[in-house]
Parts: sequence; C-alpha cells; structure tokens
Amino acid sequence: MMKQTMTSYLPHIRIVMVETTLPANIGSAARALHTMGLSDLVVVNPRLPIDDSSVANAAGAQELLANTRITATLDEALSDCTLIFAASARSRQMPRPVVTPAFAAMMMAQHLSVQDTSSDQSDDAVITPRIAILFGRENHGLNNDELAKADYHIQIPANPAYPVLNVASAIQVIASNIYAQFSHPCDDIAQTNSVQGIYSNKQTQGAPQITHPLDITIRGQWDEPAISHAQAMSLNTAMIDLLKKLNLAHDDDLKHLPHRLSRLSSRLQLDQKEYALIRALIAKVDKLVDS
Repeated sequence: MMKQTMTSYLPHIRIVMVETTLPANIGSAARALHTMGLSDLVVVNPRLPIDDSSVANAAGAQELLANTRITATLDEALSDCTLIFAASARSRQMPRPVVTPAFAAMMMAQHLSVQDTSSDQSDDAVITPRIAILFGRENHGLNNDELAKADYHIQIPANPAYPVLNVASAIQVIASNIYAQFSHPCDDIAQTNSVQGIYSNKQTQGAPQITHPLDITIRGQWDEPAISHAQAMSLNTAMIDLLKKLNLAHDDDLKHLPHRLSRLSSRLQLDQKEYALIRALIAKVDKLVDS
C-alpha cells in the first residue's frame, strides 16, 4: 500500500510577489506554481495590472492567474501566515538565518505537518497554518523593511559573478524544491528531527559582518498553534509603545527597534497561549504605568 504524501499541504503555501513591474512575470509565476502543485498567489501593489501578457505567459495556469489576489500592503498579504520566508540574493542590514531552497522546503513540510496534527482543540479553535514566501521587484528585490518581516531568508546557489535570477525563475526553483520535498511520504517528514543545508556562517557581499552565528531551531510538535504574522506585528507594536511609555526606548533606538523585536519574536516561535500571556503582561504593566 502506497504511503500518503504531503502534497495535500501545498495549498497552505503562499507565494507573495511585491510590487511586480512586468505583468508577464505574474503570468510566468502562475505557470511555475501550477507546474509544482501550488495555487496561492498574492501580488502586492503591482506597478501594472494583470493583462494579456500575463495570460499568455500563464499558459495552462490561467485559472490560477484568475484567482490571484491583489493587496495594497505586504502586511495584508501576510496577516494570516505563521511562517515567513523571503527570497533574497543577499542579506541586508539586519541579518536573518539564511537557508537553501531544499532546507527551506523541509522546514515548510515539518511546520505544516506538525501544526496540522491538532491537539484536543475544538474545530473552531484550530488555526490553519499558512506559509508565505516573499519575492521582490525585478530591478532591486526586497527592501530592508520587507526582508525584516521574514523569519528566514532563502538564497538560491548561483554563479557568484551573476547570482541574480528573474523573479519567475526564482519562484520556479524554490517551488520545484517544495514539490520534491512534499512528494515524500508523511511518515518520513514526521520522523525528521533535524536537517542539513544551512548556510550557517555564509557571508554575502554588502551584508554586515556576522561574528555570532545562531543555530536555526525548527519548531517541534507543540500543543498550541504558532502565532500569525498579524499577531506578531501587534505584539511588537504593543512592546514598542510600552518601552516608550517607560522611557526605555529613545529616538536613537527606534530606527532598528522594530526589526530587532521582529527578529526576536521569530526566534522565540511563540504559540497562541504564550502570545496571550505576554499580551496580558504588557496590558497589566501599561495599566500600572497609567495609574
């Protein structure tokens, strides 16, 4: 009897294209996704709307293209996501852990299979795990603020003399790794506790020198679902507001404070009950400060 594979989880993976310039690339991306069994495509604030060139490049993926969602902001596209990756040819300013496409695909498979093995929650309390992978503009990729929203960065091994891929090509490479990983039997994913393929000390041109590399931790089988991007953002905002009120955050600190808090929450991998506990603590301290 053939073992069940992970392909049923593929609809939980969202490809997010940020401010795409050429409508044709949206169509090519749709075709790349359809070829690899993915179906959730979101485009954030495209420079030009989907047009005939998009349809032509989508080929057999025209239905997927027709269901593509357009959002005004990146936060809107990510609000319900519990794990976020960003495709980037190089790290910038505030580094995140950098992984290969194959390693990222295994992390995605583990995240979805672990999160979906629900505990003793009622059906209406279960939060559907959803993963996002961000892809930037054709001319300069993702900016620092957009990269800071990701838990991990994905770098595709390429010719160092010219490591830049067309956005649709990059989507095809990463989607191919995802499909290859998700074609494995469910049991193989569930029993995998560690994976190889991290660029643990990788230095990229223009990135700050990293002298204290951190181990990458993959979320285990916990009793509560992970928090969403929207919850993480609200927690960071509440923390910054409280730090300001306590006079612990000053103008010089605020430039990078949101990014540092975002990176901290990514490392903590908070679940729903931990999130509720911290929010309650912040609310209590805030009330005491006001009294």
